[in-house]
Amino acid sequence: MASLKERWGVTSNFQIVIIFIVFAITGSTSAWITKPILEFLGITKQDFHIVPYWILRIVLILPVYKVILIIIGTIFGQHTFFWNFVKKMLFRMKLGFLYGKQKNK
Repeated sequence: MASLKERWGVTSNFQIVIIFIVFAITGSTSAWITKPILEFLGITKQDFHIVPYWILRIVLILPVYKVILIIIGTIFGQHTFFWNFVKKMLFRMKLGFLYGKQKNK
């Protein structure tokens, strides 16, 4: 726990627990939300081969996850942590241009 606290710049074990809870809720929620979005777009398992369907679903999960992570993180009082986490993810995925210039930390 100490190494995570240091790496993430977190001060308490309670904050680590909250962060883990947010990650758990966000992962499940983003996977759950993408199915109706694909159905709304007319993309279902019955109409598509299973491989392209899951590729599309995973590609859709990526942006949905980031948005939901910030929303749920904010609800749990950890907006700054998750906003910085999402920015770092975007830069590591070579999508930093979506946010702008990264500040050196």
